[in-house]
Amino acid sequence: MFNWFFRLVFRLFGWKVDPNLPEGAHNSVMLAAPHTSNWDFPFTIAAFDILNVAVRFTVKKELNFFPLGWILNSLGAIWVDRSPKKEGEKRRSMVDVMTELFEDRDKLVVLVTPEGTRSKQTMWKTGFYHVAMNANVPIALGYIDFKTKIAGVGKVIYPSGNMEKDMREIMEFYNTINPKIPANFSVDVRYFGEGERVAAQ
Repeated sequence: MFNWFFRLVFRLFGWKVDPNLPEGAHNSVMLAAPHTSNWDFPFTIAAFDILNVAVRFTVKKELNFFPLGWILNSLGAIWVDRSPKKEGEKRRSMVDVMTELFEDRDKLVVLVTPEGTRSKQTMWKTGFYHVAMNANVPIALGYIDFKTKIAGVGKVIYPSGNMEKDMREIMEFYNTINPKIPANFSVDVRYFGEGERVAAQ
């Protein structure tokens, strides 16, 4: 129901998709960045819908109530429960829960916003890397570039276990992408210095 509306807005605002999907994108942890405005979500959903990439995103099960649950479900929500499997056990980590999602399905694309918020974050959440490693799936670099008005998947990275190297490659890619609000965006400075930013401002 919402996808057609997001597609319409996407087209009306003059956006296009990059039709070149890297191999492996249809079974991956899909990053969505930069994330600096409320426009990012509808444009991202529209782009993947046009590209026929069935992205899903995780939402805690406590939010699965009408009408919010119905709306999120229609957009691709996967309801997750981090409570212990057995009484007395620790609460499960999000990495473990997301890894299980891949184990239970032949093909899955889980959308992750590693910045975690629209405000500027100089250190990204890196759980996505561990999920990809544990589930033996690639990390797809989804993007929306507000200067070129192009959205798509730039590349796919198969995590090598050398997190420093792989994360720097990821940051090198996103360092060239133009967010809607440049002041709210930073790559992870642990792997790529903030002063190295080269995308047009």
